[in-house]
Amino acid sequence: MRFEIVGKNVEITDSMRDQIERKLAVMDKYILIDPDTIARVVAGVYPDSQKIEVTIPTKIGLLRTEVVNDDFYAAVDLAIDKLEDQIRRQKTRLSRRHKEHLAKSFVDEEAKEEGRDIPVRTKNVLAEEMPLDDAIMRMELLSHSFFIYKDEESGQISVVYRRANGGYGLIEVDEE
Repeated sequence: MRFEIVGKNVEITDSMRDQIERKLAVMDKYILIDPDTIARVVAGVYPDSQKIEVTIPTKIGLLRTEVVNDDFYAAVDLAIDKLEDQIRRQKTRLSRRHKEHLAKSFVDEEAKEEGRDIPVRTKNVLAEEMPLDDAIMRMELLSHSFFIYKDEESGQISVVYRRANGGYGLIEVDEE
């Protein structure tokens, strides 16, 4: 694994770089990471805290975490703990195959107050074709509450989401 370490409001020292590289090298024992994989680390210093963002693309999905702490080295340790926890959860999830827990219903939300301008952020998403289990795994690895993908079985655009009461839900798009 190669490292791309960027400082935001700080210059990365050799000791900071060594600490990050040494801690992230431990990730190889949990999953197979290609030697050409680039782990991107952004270290930011703010007036009252230190922030570490780590992004590692792997064969099982994207591992990503963000940690804010008073101490830089503690933030690095917490980021590694979070990444290890993500990997552990995904390995457990793969072994259990949560497909039977998915609900097939969706409740429409009522529109918010009319007459008030709501700022909207637009984002384009490429829906990759994959099975439902992979979509759930990617959603969890990204720590998102939903994931858009193209279902491998039906060929339809689908959205899997985390339900507030636990479990997962699935929205299948019907094209008319």
